[in-house]
Amino acid sequence: MRITRIVGAALLLAGLLFCTTPARAQDAEVMLPEQSAAKAKEMLQQTIQALGGQTYLSVRDTTCTGRYGQFGHSGDLEGYELFFDFTKLPDKDRTEHGKKRNIIEIYNGDKGWIMDRGGVQDAPADAVKSFQDNVKKDMDYILRARLNEPGMIFRYAGPDIVDLKESDWVELVDSEGRTIRIAIDRATHYPIRKIIVTRDPTTRLRSEEVDYFSEYFPVNGVETPLKYTHERNGQKVFQVFFTECKVNTGLADSLFTKESLDERYAQVGKKDKKKGK
Repeated sequence: MRITRIVGAALLLAGLLFCTTPARAQDAEVMLPEQSAAKAKEMLQQTIQALGGQTYLSVRDTTCTGRYGQFGHSGDLEGYELFFDFTKLPDKDRTEHGKKRNIIEIYNGDKGWIMDRGGVQDAPADAVKSFQDNVKKDMDYILRARLNEPGMIFRYAGPDIVDLKESDWVELVDSEGRTIRIAIDRATHYPIRKIIVTRDPTTRLRSEEVDYFSEYFPVNGVETPLKYTHERNGQKVFQVFFTECKVNTGLADSLFTKESLDERYAQVGKKDKKKGK
């Protein structure tokens, strides 16, 4: 009964807030383009300050541990695996999978390599391209590096209720035609949802990717979402729970090279092959 009352109260609150939204949304509709852009930029700056201000902007690398879960085509969770992720801005990433950390992916700009039990090989071209696209769509990269990008269009898209939180939407359109919508929690100024809409240049089919950010926690002065969920065209793709993160640990460039994988495979690869046999 208590749960029923809580859910009922939440739905009632959402309904009341929804009823007030159309009137408030007029604010966005009547704004001149210059006013709308100025409000969107102001809100994004508030978000940067809430996430840590100059400390947030000064992050050079991150080291995180957590669990990664994938969802199947039916929407069922296929289980979680342990991972260790190393990122060096703007476009270097190394992910080590499992307790043995013997499955490793590295992406470094326009290059990539994968280490598994069979050895070290180049990452597929489509995987490298996907990585490069994902860098441009990454929330932190948008806030740290893309707000002053030539050709970027800004718009305040109005108030809304997002995950039962009073929020405001800001919208960005980049020079490549991506529409980026960010929901900002009014109470905390944290980004809690991001929607990216693109169209296939050949088929013109619309694709929508949605990211959910929650459970923010301070890490060395930087507010970091410890729970992250990704959807594509209405279907859950993966979910990440971070258990520990560190920033600015001084990750070396050599960690993101093929040579580092060759060295790692020399240590663990042969043992894995023998066990497989």
